[in-house]
Amino acid sequence: EMSAAGSKYIDTEVENAINGVKQMKTLMDKTSKDHQAILHTLEETKRRKEEAVQLAREKEQQLAEKQEVCNETMLALWEECKPCLKHTCMRFYSRTCHSGSGLVGRQLEEFLNRSSPFSIWVNGERIDSLLERDQRQDRQFEDMEERYGLLEDGVDDIFQDSTQVYSRMYPFFRAPFGGFREAFRAPVQHIYFPPRSERFSRELHPFFQHPHHGFHRLFQPLFEMTQRMLEEAQGGWERPFSGFAPGRVLAVGWVDERMVCREIRRNSAGCLRLRDECEKCREILSVDCWQTDPAQSQLREQLEDALRLAERFTRRYDDLLRAFQAEMLNTTSLLDQLNRQFGWVSRLANLTQGTDGFLQVTTVLSKTPNLEDPSAPPDTQVTVQLFDSEPLSLTVPGDISWDDPRFMEIVAEQALQHYKQ
Repeated sequence: EMSAAGSKYIDTEVENAINGVKQMKTLMDKTSKDHQAILHTLEETKRRKEEAVQLAREKEQQLAEKQEVCNETMLALWEECKPCLKHTCMRFYSRTCHSGSGLVGRQLEEFLNRSSPFSIWVNGERIDSLLERDQRQDRQFEDMEERYGLLEDGVDDIFQDSTQVYSRMYPFFRAPFGGFREAFRAPVQHIYFPPRSERFSRELHPFFQHPHHGFHRLFQPLFEMTQRMLEEAQGGWERPFSGFAPGRVLAVGWVDERMVCREIRRNSAGCLRLRDECEKCREILSVDCWQTDPAQSQLREQLEDALRLAERFTRRYDDLLRAFQAEMLNTTSLLDQLNRQFGWVSRLANLTQGTDGFLQVTTVLSKTPNLEDPSAPPDTQVTVQLFDSEPLSLTVPGDISWDDPRFMEIVAEQALQHYKQ
């Protein structure tokens, strides 16, 4: 009789937990629709950004083909510009950055040897910076999309297990849950992006085999990575060398210096920003290469327009990634709370319910009377087994009699709390 009363309480808690999992699935379905809208906007923004970069490269190539009249003058200036540019950039790097000057020097030497004076004349580092930024954005997106997919998979796994629990407990009362089961359909088809990493999935999927671990741990490193990349991106559109002059260290804050150091280590074209510090490099900028061909002036204008457009769409893409991150973090926080409260029910999918229910009472004993207050009724010790747990010894206050409905409610509540922990 006690087991039946306790199981009745547990049945109610299981049903409440199943309804909580239903909330998780409903929230995930709604978020997935919002997520699809963000993906489509990201795809469109990426397409327009790539078109603008491609246009800029075409205009750069067209300008380069028209430089024959300037080649002799510009090449002579370039040979004098290169050593000054290298010396100025390395001096800045060695004074501002902590390590790696030897590697940076070799990379810079190779970059200058394969570059032409035209790189300075058309602000060549802007295209290089855009291409590198595009690669970083792709890596960031793939990481976020991978983790978001794991979040969806985890909620779906918990939901499927919970439907099994409900079906076994209430085989003749499927209607309240049936409509929700129909809602469990194949996920919305995603637009094409690079595939998720199987290695990554195998590493993180165990989080969802134990619901009490929570979802938030998936996104802690991602949050830090996103903040770092957005800080770098913000600095990339400024001219972080603007405070530099020969003989003194860059006059910017520590964070900006750190971003500049990373930029030079990753991309030697960043040193082209220092062209104003070298006289011969400045002279390249002053060479008028379109006097004999006014069309070159128009080409350069078109190149600048394409670069500005590409940079604008790149910023827009960063804003969308930030919104994507905010969506994930907000949803993850809510799902994490629901999972900690209700996710335990999914662990019951593989259990077999006994004839007397999930809670089995094996022993009920009156404890030794309290010596400090002999008149007080002694507490009751109850040994129970809940689901697949080891036997638990629980204590019920002595002022609650065995036939009080609250007695088994207290026992069942304590047993469930232990099980969840």
